[in-house]
Amino acid sequence: MIFDFIAARLAQGTPTARVPASDVSLPPRFRGRAVPREALPVLDLGTCLFSPEEAGDSRDHAIAFSRDPRMASSSREGLRLSGAEAPHVEALAPAMRALFGRSLRLRSVAAGSCGGCEAELSALGNVVFDMARFGIQFVASPRHADGLVVSGALSRNMEGALRSTWEAVAEPKLVIVVGACAVSGGPFRGSPEVRNGIPDDIPVDLWIPGCPPHPMTVLDGLLRLLGR
Repeated sequence: MIFDFIAARLAQGTPTARVPASDVSLPPRFRGRAVPREALPVLDLGTCLFSPEEAGDSRDHAIAFSRDPRMASSSREGLRLSGAEAPHVEALAPAMRALFGRSLRLRSVAAGSCGGCEAELSALGNVVFDMARFGIQFVASPRHADGLVVSGALSRNMEGALRSTWEAVAEPKLVIVVGACAVSGGPFRGSPEVRNGIPDDIPVDLWIPGCPPHPMTVLDGLLRLLGR
């Protein structure tokens, strides 16, 4: 039995996805970065829900989905696109890269989410994406973390918990926003029960749109932020 297992494992090869993302084989249904058509001068990628209804072949549809998973940006304004170019991620300053570049510990905060973004974040730890090979891992306590990964539309009941968690992380610290809800409120934008994403007074180092973002989108953004 054990020899059959070893033979099957050898036949499978190495399942870990290669980086950069351009070398990754993505499934046919994958929807990459949204691209605005002529009918839409500027597309806010941070509000895009990546639904089939948002794109199509008719002129009524103002966007199309590419196969490019690169969608992260260093700034909120950088998610507003006027063409097919990928948003820019500015690498951390050399001192910060020296501090976090080989060992980055993150605390995930689900601030009123459907669970989709958290499922994709969990997938970063599996054998396919293996985020730990780059020295990036999630931890259980903000006291052990170098930064936060915030997902969800930030419900009113979670705002205090988010602020307390952010304050518990020692300086210097990073904040990474993941998913349309955390970026802009997503489909819940305008509801009196949410804050339409992360508050303006919490500084954000990396914005990762998507509903939810693919694990490779998250990994690509993190590595570009770390200058890797």
